[in-house]
Amino acid sequence: MMRFQAALSCGLTAVSLVLCAPLLHAADAPSKQANTLLLDAMGAELHRAMASLGSPGADAAKQPKPYFVSYAVSDSDSFNMTAQFGAIALSRESRRRSADVQIRIGNAEQDNTHGDHRSSALTTIPLPLTDDRAAIERSLWFATNRGYAKALDSYLKVQTEQQVRAKEEDSSADFSAEKPANAVLAASTPLSVDTSAWEKRLRDLSGLFRDYPEIFFNNVSVQATSETVYFVSSEGTRVATPNQVARLVVVARTRAADGMDLFRAETFEADSLAHLPDQKTLVDKINAMAKNLVALRTAPVTEPYNGPAILSGRASAVFFHEVLGHRLEGQRQRGDNEGQTFTKLLGKQILPTFISVTDDPTLKAFDGDSLSGHYNYDDEGQPARRVDLIKDGVLETFLMSRLPIASFSNSNGHGRAETGRMPTGRQGNLIVSSTKTVGDKELRQMLLDEAKRQGKPYGLYFEDISSGFAVTTRRSPQAFQVIPLVVYRVYVDGRPDELVRGVSIVGTPQAALNRIVATGTKQDIFNGICGAESGSIPVSAVAPAMLVSEIETQRQAQGTTRPPILPPPPVNEGGKEDKR
Repeated sequence: MMRFQAALSCGLTAVSLVLCAPLLHAADAPSKQANTLLLDAMGAELHRAMASLGSPGADAAKQPKPYFVSYAVSDSDSFNMTAQFGAIALSRESRRRSADVQIRIGNAEQDNTHGDHRSSALTTIPLPLTDDRAAIERSLWFATNRGYAKALDSYLKVQTEQQVRAKEEDSSADFSAEKPANAVLAASTPLSVDTSAWEKRLRDLSGLFRDYPEIFFNNVSVQATSETVYFVSSEGTRVATPNQVARLVVVARTRAADGMDLFRAETFEADSLAHLPDQKTLVDKINAMAKNLVALRTAPVTEPYNGPAILSGRASAVFFHEVLGHRLEGQRQRGDNEGQTFTKLLGKQILPTFISVTDDPTLKAFDGDSLSGHYNYDDEGQPARRVDLIKDGVLETFLMSRLPIASFSNSNGHGRAETGRMPTGRQGNLIVSSTKTVGDKELRQMLLDEAKRQGKPYGLYFEDISSGFAVTTRRSPQAFQVIPLVVYRVYVDGRPDELVRGVSIVGTPQAALNRIVATGTKQDIFNGICGAESGSIPVSAVAPAMLVSEIETQRQAQGTTRPPILPPPPVNEGGKEDKR
């Protein structure tokens, strides 16, 4: 099951690699050269491992030589600052180096990662933070030996299993042959933090929630990371790529009288702190979010619904990520446990003819706004590539890592993973475009007309969402769920739109995708963190608003806990407790 969430907070979604924020971001400082000492140490130890493991002096029948070894090292600086109700709750700087050692035994056709043993190739350890070559090489040596033992044990199990199991549906190889890459880019520059300036900004922003006593929790955090990833392999790949991210996240929670928990979240992302919104923009956004959250407390709870709806661009983006994107990831087209929704539909129409879908991680921004899913090289050392997934509604290809499938034997630069996980085919920047676009007013009128035609008293408008998840395994229903935050009933009799709560969008992919009637003219961005078997990674989805002729909703789970019984303590204008 895959989950896609806005970057709400470290407690709600995995953002361990995107920690917090200085006032001067890495992008504002001069660049520095890649750490060649680190690269040289990685290369030397890798060469020694390839030459020594399974050497002729050993029993080759029991200790075969690895045919592939790679080292991936993440070297990062990060800073995290959080405030709530006008006070700083957390301020932390950190430095981290960690190494993923991957070892494959056997051959590309069948190795120790076969079937359910994919993770057997990977060993992860922390590395020394100082540029002590001897210490780095010793750490890599230890991880390599441990990884080789694990890979060897798994390879023996794979060989045994092949003697007793039935023929697999997809007998593709376990590893693709790729051209080695050599690109040592300038390293990310260290973060430079003006903590006092950010303390004031966050105190002021989180202090705004003191004016809303119904909101019992808030969290405003600024996050940044400066990371360089180094990758070397026995095939000759030698890559160093930088990455800088700045993010400001606002989360607020309340509870309705009937026990339903409600929350809103806003995420602002940029390639540097200097490009995050100014304070006035953030203040306006937070006040609007807080007012909407308070209004949701008394909004009526929606009933299950099946009828026409408009999804805003943000909601549409998550819809495509969950309903379509995950099912186009390469590894989901092979394996006895995968549902393989679209595996047999290559060259066939799976969307209306006016819709095309690409995934382009080479894009840093879209219409001036940063995209979370950008990268130069994937986590297998392959160059990022634009992939045209669907053209004019027709399925063209899948998102490929170095795990081949029946139809495609090579990577297209989408092998991605969190540190400590094996890369798989994953989304980067999923971009939906349309040739059947109408303005907002016309799209709304089309919604009303469709609702009248179906005899519905209203259509639904989904303005904002929080997250979603998709199930792709064969043993479970091929279903999806998207959790909206802001939903309105749009009445056909002209009554004002009505805010409602407790809505959850559900359905199955092929039915949902073929009910798209038209789209809006403007494409919106949703940046978030996506969790799946290869870990939590930053992704983006870009899509226009869309009208669907039929969408199914159900009621969300509802708690029974009362809102806080004791009211919050009063505060005076200075922000201190009122002692009167």
